[in-house]
Formats: sequence, C-alpha cells, structure tokens
Amino acid sequence: MKTKQLIFSMGVLFFLFNLNVVAQEIPSPEQALQNFNINAAGIKQLEEGEIVSYEVSETSRKELAVGLAMIIPASLSEIVNYINEGHLNINEVDLISSMPLLEKADIRSFKEFGFTAQQMKEAKSFLKAEPGELFNLSQRELDNLRSLQGKLKNSDDTRILKLANQKYREFLLNRYTTYREKGLAGIDSYIRDEGLTDPGKELRTDALNSKAWAQYFPELQQTWLNYPAALPENTSEEFLWMNRMVEDRPTAILTHRMIASNEVGGILLSRQFYVGHSYNSSHVVAGGLPYKNGTLVFYSVRSSTDQVDGPGSKLKHFFGRTKLKKEMIDKLRNINADLK
Repeated sequence: MKTKQLIFSMGVLFFLFNLNVVAQEIPSPEQALQNFNINAAGIKQLEEGEIVSYEVSETSRKELAVGLAMIIPASLSEIVNYINEGHLNINEVDLISSMPLLEKADIRSFKEFGFTAQQMKEAKSFLKAEPGELFNLSQRELDNLRSLQGKLKNSDDTRILKLANQKYREFLLNRYTTYREKGLAGIDSYIRDEGLTDPGKELRTDALNSKAWAQYFPELQQTWLNYPAALPENTSEEFLWMNRMVEDRPTAILTHRMIASNEVGGILLSRQFYVGHSYNSSHVVAGGLPYKNGTLVFYSVRSSTDQVDGPGSKLKHFFGRTKLKKEMIDKLRNINADLK
C-alpha cells in the first residue's frame, strides 16, 4: 500500500488564504501546543526547525491517523503568495488532473476525467467490476455496469474506452450531486465480498473526533457535520475532482473543503467523500497560527482503508502510519525549504 496516496497533501496550507472569519476564540500558539500535548522539549525542537509528532486517535481498525506540527519561517502573506504562484501543484507528482466543481455541475464538468488508451486494462476491469476491494462501487453502480455487458460484446477498444469513461463520469456526477443535496447521509456504501464499507459513517466519526479545533470553531464544526447547511459568516468552501495515481492505478477522488482564516490564525477542513479504490475516505484538519517570526502549523490526517484490517492488523497499522508520517514530513520539508 502506498500511503502517499492516502493523504490529501495539498490541503496542508490551503487554510492560509486571506479570509475574515469570526471564531469563538482562536487559541494562542501556547494554548494550541498545550492542546496537542506538545511539551517544553517538543517546543524546543519546533523552534530549532524540527517537525514534531502529536497523537491523533484512530477511531477504528481500518483507520490510519497521524498528526504533525512545524514552524514554517514565513508569514501568512508569504505563504499565500507561495500558494498563489502554484508551487504546491508542482510538487503533486501523483496528480494526473484536477478541476473545481461548481454548484450546478453537469456531465461536462468531468470531461477531462477518464482512462487513457494506455490504461485500457484498467478501463476493462472497471466495466467488469464485481463486489470487492478492486473498485469502490455501490450496489446500484455495480448493477449499472452489469447492464452494459451486452453492449460490450464485439466492441473494439475505442468503444470500450468511451463506455468506461462515460459511465465513470456519470457515477461521479451522481455522487457529487447527491452529496450536495444530502451530505454524509447521501454517500452510498461500497460493496465488498462480504458486507459493505460506509465512507459516510467513517467521515462523520472522524469529524466528531476532531475535537481540538471544534471548541474554537463550533459553528464551522456543526456545518461540517450537518452539511448541507448555511456556512458561518465569512467562511468559504470549494469542491473539486481529482484523478491521481494510487498504487500505480488512476483513481477518481471527490473532495469538499471548508476554509476559514484571518490575521490571527486559520483552519482547513477537508474530506474526500469518494475515492475510486485502495482506500475508503480521508479527513484532514490543518491549522496555522502566527508564531514569532513564522507560522506554527498543525496538520492531521485520518485515512480509512480496508487494507490494514484483518489478520496482522497491528503490524499493518505500524507500517501504514510509518509511511504516512514519512510522506507528510517530506511534504512539510519541501514547503519549508521553498519558503526559506
């Protein structure tokens, strides 16, 4: 399992866009450090430029969770300029393509998503998908694919590729519009060989357990849990689809973000509410606070994957967390080096 694919790495600094938001009471850097149980020795490490881990509870046998803190030697405005210049995108080597999604999206919104001729094997596997972990599909989606089998007989590769891309785009549009209408309750479960996986339930559990920041942004937390709901004043949101290489395979990802920040700090909430394969869902909370001559960044990721459940779960979790942490550290170090 390539844990690099389990994280929403671009999200780490998007919370720093220059928005005005009214929060209950944004914590001081000292209070935030205390909230994450980072002691005096950890603070010393941070001030020496090191990355420090903090505990993020895992809510199930399927979850991997990691939290990191770092002081980036740049102001909020410098980091905003860094983002606006597209430097984060350059570092996303696993990203094939991505597009924002508007409220009134239609099938044309996904026209840039699709399998290529070089990915014909993947396209054929998708059209013949069965319950299991090879693809994350609902019963309705699997039934829809089965209904196409007659059209596939005697079809050449061009026809097969067209059908696969058309059907995947339809699935993505349906999942997106249903989520916009019903939120977490509208996310269809993935059908496995035995039973099912419910990403909506996983994401709700993750949101409920992100308590460290919820006390400072209670309205935002409630909106996040009860979406669709009115956004708190001066809070923004965005949706996008991504096509990324996950375990050497292209996959579709649907993402929802809410962002709030001002001159004294900020927060990003991000969830991947559909992932095509390899993992079930991902939930990110990132926060930033001005600290001396830089910015104190807190960054946590919870990713759910069936791959770490079952026999050997403890060992799978250990290696999964290790890989996830390494990728997160590499990302923070790259950003830090760029901004020095």
